[in-house]
Amino acid sequence: MNLVHRWLCSSAKWKNVVETYILPWTLEDVNLGADLLEIGPGPGVSTDLLCTRVARLTCVEIDRSYANKLRRRVPDNVSILYEDATKMSIPDRSFDAVVCFTMLHHVRSAPLQDKLLKEVARVLRPGGIFVGTDSLYSRSFRLLHTFDTMVVVNPDSFPARLQAAGFDDVFVDVMKPYAFRFRARKP
Repeated sequence: MNLVHRWLCSSAKWKNVVETYILPWTLEDVNLGADLLEIGPGPGVSTDLLCTRVARLTCVEIDRSYANKLRRRVPDNVSILYEDATKMSIPDRSFDAVVCFTMLHHVRSAPLQDKLLKEVARVLRPGGIFVGTDSLYSRSFRLLHTFDTMVVVNPDSFPARLQAAGFDDVFVDVMKPYAFRFRARKP
């Protein structure tokens, strides 16, 4: 992420947005189970809110700096893995749920996003749920991502991509003009 984006995602204003809008909307009526995986926590704003909701939380973060900072401050029920979520070292069927919040657009290409979706399906237990959200394209969103990776996910084609990755019971809900949320189950 570029410096402005890093600053924004670490700000008190963003924490308020995550706590007040993003997590409640995305996790509405979702049972996360005991073992939760968070993909791409970045500075850990969502991690701080999730760790009190589950017995065990594992986070996969590709940015070494963010991973190291998180390791130094998370509670005992949280494990931080510094690795690429498109090729996780996690054993099959390890988690009850997987979440990701506004990070899919940071994956460098649609094929890599699809690889990530398949990895999520692999590490979920049967009946497990994958829940998340991502932003819709706008000029301000593009500006925020100047000199940054931004591969916007199309919510209209995302259900088919989730199904191709091995999910069923797919649900995608769009909140124009800002974001979409999704849910999908591993059979």
